[in-house]
Amino acid sequence: MKKIFLGLLFCTVSQIGIAQNSIPTLKNNTELHFVCKLHGQTRTLSLKTNLENDGVTFKLETRGVKSSIVTTKEGLKNGTALSYNQGEYAPVLNLKPTETFFMISQSAYQELIKNKKFVYNNTTYDLIAEDSQTAVFLDGELVETFRIKAQIDETEMWIVKNPEFPLICKIAKNPLGINWTLVKVVDKS
Repeated sequence: MKKIFLGLLFCTVSQIGIAQNSIPTLKNNTELHFVCKLHGQTRTLSLKTNLENDGVTFKLETRGVKSSIVTTKEGLKNGTALSYNQGEYAPVLNLKPTETFFMISQSAYQELIKNKKFVYNNTTYDLIAEDSQTAVFLDGELVETFRIKAQIDETEMWIVKNPEFPLICKIAKNPLGINWTLVKVVDKS
């Protein structure tokens, strides 16, 4: 009887753990809140999504800077470079068709799934094992991510397991001094 009870308890706890995993989705007016480390300074950053013309516009707001950064349909589908623009140069910034903002392209995501690696900004990133010490949590729920690491340096990224919008929810050890962590998602649609 004791073994049956322990077996049922284990199954119940396992199911609760599985059910508490999260995959953030992007919709119109979804607000993404990040904590960013920029060259030793800490900033909060808010991105509000606008999905139109099969592209993504992030309305960026941080410390008085307001800007709209547009990832084109081509960039979202086949981009090969991440833009680190901080929005200070234009009220609306249309990225190049090869660029994405706060996410990788859908084709890079598919390459990661297929080959366990992909190339972005001329850097190869390899899939590495998730570590419970570095996992990303939102409201106590584990975010389902792929953890990747650059071959040329120590940069690590956590990419949300969402093939439509492969959001980078965390960057750490970036030699450019630009790191961020997603801390909150608010669905306002």
